Amino acid sequence: MAEDNKKGGSEPLQPIIIKKIVKGGGHHGGAWKVAYADFVTAMMAFFLLMWLLNATSEEQKKGISEYFNPTPMVVSSATAGAGGVMGGLSMSPVGAQATDLQPLVSIETPPQTNDTTKRKGSDVSSAKDEELKEEMRRREEKRFERTEQAIKQAIEEDPDLKEMAKNLIVDMTPEGLRIQIVDQEGDPMFPSGSAQMFEKTKKLIGKITNIITGMPNEISVRGHTDSTPYGAGANYTNWELSSDRANSSRRAMIEAGYPADRLNNTMGKADTEHLFADNPTDPRNRRISIILLKQELTNPDIYDDAGNRDAGSGSGGGYTPEPVPAFQVSPGNVEFP
Repeated sequence: MAEDNKKGGSEPLQPIIIKKIVKGGGHHGGAWKVAYADFVTAMMAFFLLMWLLNATSEEQKKGISEYFNPTPMVVSSATAGAGGVMGGLSMSPVGAQATDLQPLVSIETPPQTNDTTKRKGSDVSSAKDEELKEEMRRREEKRFERTEQAIKQAIEEDPDLKEMAKNLIVDMTPEGLRIQIVDQEGDPMFPSGSAQMFEKTKKLIGKITNIITGMPNEISVRGHTDSTPYGAGANYTNWELSSDRANSSRRAMIEAGYPADRLNNTMGKADTEHLFADNPTDPRNRRISIILLKQELTNPDIYDDAGNRDAGSGSGGGYTPEPVPAFQVSPGNVEFP
């Protein structure tokens, strides 16, 4: 063989190498992962946009739209920087304002003005003052009730005055606690046509005075008669008689120790206010009325300043005073209505 080669002048034979390439099942790279991540990010942004659109109002959506697409564009007339074409010019109004529309914030209730706050504070204060006034009225009514019981008890326990319990009427009126000393058939408090009281009447008035002296209320002393007139041409009438009897009662109270400065007025009512209107000549229409006046009538400043005072605690039902006609104050003087 070597010889043939040499003879033929041909080159030596080379080995043949065969490579087999198996196709399929190989790795394709990571480019698809980037594309998938972009897709997921886009979907997340899309759903986030859908949620925001659903959660915003129409005005807010319009504001967002104008924010990203301002039309028309307003070029500021103010220049800044180096100048030149668009050099230092602003595409929006001067300042930090991004849009002329309503800002993208929730609308909040503006704070209350001072006037509104003061008005509400005044309403609360007025309600508190009225509550204190009502408490003061209840406390005064309780004092009146205790005074009424004390008077009745004192008359019952006094052997000399026990029989006069039938001549005493104590009740509550819109003006205050009224204590009435009335005549009975065959048992008068004054001699007929006279203002000079019997001794028993003076003693009864003194007993009442001792009990009510401790009360802070002012009093009104009033005289009343029945409808029996004086004779024709008489210069002395039931007006003079009722006034004189009221003054006589006032003097008896002063002698018993009642403070003169708490006597609000003394007046004669004649036969204008009958106790028994259906029987004008009834002897019980002849009477003396001693009224413990409510402080709300005689000293309203106490109630006006109730908000600055401590009304304290009390008990008992609320008594709402009825409006009463005002009368003129004339301490110690006789009035002829």
